[in-house]
Amino acid sequence: MTTVTSRHFKAHRSLVEHAQQEVKKLSRYYDGIVKSEVILSYEKPKNSVKIAEVSVSVYNDRLTGIAKSEDFQKSVDLAVDKVRNQLKKYKAKLRAKNRKVVRKIRAKAV
Repeated sequence: MTTVTSRHFKAHRSLVEHAQQEVKKLSRYYDGIVKSEVILSYEKPKNSVKIAEVSVSVYNDRLTGIAKSEDFQKSVDLAVDKVRNQLKKYKAKLRAKNRKVVRKIRAKAV
């Protein structure tokens, strides 16, 4: 379930769908994602910097990526890339621990 929030403006439907599709791709890397949020905002009205913040909740942790660029879609892509790298590290840490602990975590997350 992905929630897309736009601050101080109304996001276009295509932008919301793009953000949801990009975040949905994160489930390829880790299937224990509980909830995800995308927050879109901008800094200045003229020549504005677009900001995308992607937060993903996993068992006992929250991974966040923030990116700024001149385009919302590019910002979303960059933020998702940051979260993707964090998910890979999180998954590697889980696999490095005892297998019984990993099974307990997965059972609780589902």
